[in-house]
Amino acid sequence: MNGYQARTEMKKERIRKAALELFNKWGVEKVSLAQIAKHAEVSPVTIYNYFGTKPQLVRHVIITMLEEAWQQRIVLLQSNLPFHEKIEKMFFSTTEMAENVAPELLEPLLSNDPEIVTAVENIYRKYEPELISFIETGRDEGYVNPGVSSETILLYFTILKEVSAKIKRFDGSEEAARQTRELMEIVFYGFLVKPSR
Repeated sequence: MNGYQARTEMKKERIRKAALELFNKWGVEKVSLAQIAKHAEVSPVTIYNYFGTKPQLVRHVIITMLEEAWQQRIVLLQSNLPFHEKIEKMFFSTTEMAENVAPELLEPLLSNDPEIVTAVENIYRKYEPELISFIETGRDEGYVNPGVSSETILLYFTILKEVSAKIKRFDGSEEAARQTRELMEIVFYGFLVKPSR
């Protein structure tokens, strides 16, 4: 990457960070491209040249946020932590992201915006081999039921992800902490008690 490209990428990153910060503080609708430009110390024309319209910038911010979240998950999955701690940290990082991001930014994730849907699918496909490797490691270590295929577990993770995006945001209360612990219990052990024979 030459000097011009490096400066361009730095400007893009400043714009993304400024947009995310302002969207989280004021909401997407209340923030203008001019405000983002001022916060990022660039001209509105620069934003338009790099990202296009405000809706396109919002999509770009969301997609970048998701990509970065997945990169962090992969670092976690490749760490030396025990299997169950990795699952817990993955779960809590998802709920933490939902708590720290403006609801208006999460809405396109729950909608059928074709660009967002395609980006999410592409990101998921990109990291799916890492998830399968993680599941297989858990199976080898005795944490994952050998009678359940990796594909079914991936489907389960997808369902959990979709449901957790729609449940009440965790607010730090004792009730939210209890529900989080109980959800983790269900993730690890299910909700049925195995009958003794």
